[in-house]
Amino acid sequence: MSFMDKDFLLETGTARDLFHRAASPEPIYDFHCHLIPSQIAENKRFENLSEVWLGGDHYKWRMMRAMGIDESYITGNAGAYEKFLAWARTVENLIGNPLYHWTHLELQRYFDIHEPLTEKSAPGIWKQGNAKLPDLSVKDIFKKGKVHTVGTTDDPIDSLEYHQAIAAGTAPIGSIATRVLPSFRPDKALNIHLPGFAEYIDRLSKASGTAIHSVDEVIAALKNRIDYFIARGCRASDHALEYPPFVIAGDAEIEGAFKDALAGKPLSKAAADAYRTKVLTALADYYAKKDIVMQLHLAAIRNVSPRSVQRIGPDSGHDAVHDHQVSENLAALLSHIENTGTLPKTVLYTLNPKDYYPLSTIMGGFQGMGIYGRMQLGSAWWFCDHRDGMEEQLRVLANTGLLPAFVGMLTDSRSFLSYPRHEYFRRILCNLIGNWVENGEYPADMAKLSEIVRNISFGNAKAYFG
Repeated sequence: MSFMDKDFLLETGTARDLFHRAASPEPIYDFHCHLIPSQIAENKRFENLSEVWLGGDHYKWRMMRAMGIDESYITGNAGAYEKFLAWARTVENLIGNPLYHWTHLELQRYFDIHEPLTEKSAPGIWKQGNAKLPDLSVKDIFKKGKVHTVGTTDDPIDSLEYHQAIAAGTAPIGSIATRVLPSFRPDKALNIHLPGFAEYIDRLSKASGTAIHSVDEVIAALKNRIDYFIARGCRASDHALEYPPFVIAGDAEIEGAFKDALAGKPLSKAAADAYRTKVLTALADYYAKKDIVMQLHLAAIRNVSPRSVQRIGPDSGHDAVHDHQVSENLAALLSHIENTGTLPKTVLYTLNPKDYYPLSTIMGGFQGMGIYGRMQLGSAWWFCDHRDGMEEQLRVLANTGLLPAFVGMLTDSRSFLSYPRHEYFRRILCNLIGNWVENGEYPADMAKLSEIVRNISFGNAKAYFG
């Protein structure tokens, strides 16, 4: 078998047929990512492979540190070529790591380079890749990847000026087939227990034109900003939660905690969770009224090495998988939202695979309302978006839910070259289904199977997010 050829990961005839005929032609609906809107608007072009590959990519940084590479070649001030050579030395040691496959899919799809990246091949690949970069602006990348929609991740106080310019065709990127939509990420308004909360509330007050002296006014300001986002194309919200908060308290107690937080006083966990429960419940009901999808990302523990974060900065590869118990709080929170208002379409992600069965079975209790796949078990996320993780998530969803309703893959990436991850997912999906068929577990009805694969690849997300 050739190295990562056209039938890479496709072990059966059914899998190969499904991928090449049904999955591969579908466009990409990337409903959650961390691309920078200003870089999209300006139609950014990249100077070299190091900039496009290593800039902001903490997945790669972690592996380079594991290789013992000095930080100057990772996030420091070493030259671009020297950083690339350090990455190449890392790549050839990444056997079994999804970064190995992602790197070579990106080389193949964007640069037509099919040679494995090693220290020995690095000088030639550097030259070949850089020669093609002038033809790979952001717009070119989107077109080559058949990217239909991009959902960025945006703070409620953001002006969304770049989204407006992209939509109007007045940004340097000009007319673009790809839709670039903001997503509402109000974490800083919910994280009452973290430093900077009071300053953020002041900024939210200014952005919304709402005087904020109470929790109800926080909620009013956030609703104001949701409306602002919707007017600029928003279809989804997103919340990063270590665990699902659920504490019910009286309004006076919650107001007291809010005033303490504004004064810089420490809060108990219960007081912070009571505030977060109230605000999140109110937002969820408003999302439902406005047909906005709610995404909950659970089980990340942040900045596990404070010393390293102090030296290098946040979002630099020092996060990990958390192991909170989630079932009781999540079930109670969703029930409370449903009992006090309306539960919106919801996607539940977890960074810890132990939570797949709890999340999948809990969400099964909240399906219905005439909505196909109203509650979703989100794609294998972050540390789980490798072959084993994707297969496990797909198997759990198939075992406990309705796989054909799944909204599929997202990049969750800061890298513009990450779109082959959708191809990686589609190959894994087709291989899994192909094995079921060839084991006699499902009929070889290629029309039905193709419909399922096309919908998971693109159609379901398009219909779900609207």
